[in-house]
Amino acid sequence: MSLEYLSALIAARSLEELWALHTRKMADFGFDRLIYGFTRFRAANSFGDRDDVIVLSNHSPEYVRNFVDKGLYKNAPMVRWAAKHVGTSSWRQVSERLARGELTPEELDVLKFNRGMGVVAGYTISFSEVSVRAKGAIGLTARPGLSQDDVERIWARHGDVIQLMNDVMHLKVHNLPYAAQRPPLTPRQREVLEWVGDGKTTLDIATILGVTQATVEKHLRLAREALDVETTAQAVLKAWFQNQIFRANTP
Repeated sequence: MSLEYLSALIAARSLEELWALHTRKMADFGFDRLIYGFTRFRAANSFGDRDDVIVLSNHSPEYVRNFVDKGLYKNAPMVRWAAKHVGTSSWRQVSERLARGELTPEELDVLKFNRGMGVVAGYTISFSEVSVRAKGAIGLTARPGLSQDDVERIWARHGDVIQLMNDVMHLKVHNLPYAAQRPPLTPRQREVLEWVGDGKTTLDIATILGVTQATVEKHLRLAREALDVETTAQAVLKAWFQNQIFRANTP
């Protein structure tokens, strides 16, 4: 395993830097297209609001537009597997289910789309989470020309290392700030939410910052709007989940 790679991954300061490192490394193993998803707002039968899901991918824009934005992922066989399991799974299970006639019409539509886009062989990793509301998974697509048999040989040789590298990448995502599909909080919005998280009242915060209570309330309102929540308590929790507050080196 490349200690240099792991050190660079751990030192990454943004999702963009992290993803660039990881996609290059996975390509070295033959997986040239990746799609990663993570949410802390999972519900019983869904992954929560699409705007609150982190999606990272180096698939083509056309693929992401259809698979993610148009919701094909909801019926993708391997996404459904990842929602219910933890660990790794070969995509061979899809062809085996197809042969047994077990795929639903919706799953067959996704399979047809994937094959048309050259997404035919690979592995999926579903990560272990400490919260029932959280879920993360990554699909590793083999480069064109590699069959599932080729992928199985790659996995037999390097699977443990590949899984560990993806586990580290996933854990690092937990420690990087993100704002999902919405604009990030401003420095002032982050500051007032941090003081609320410390138990301060609006009067306390106004005194600390040397502004009026009305100004503090305005920043809190804008923070709630930016995070798409109804209460300030929800705003503090969501901003904390997204690593937008109480973080080092806030710009």
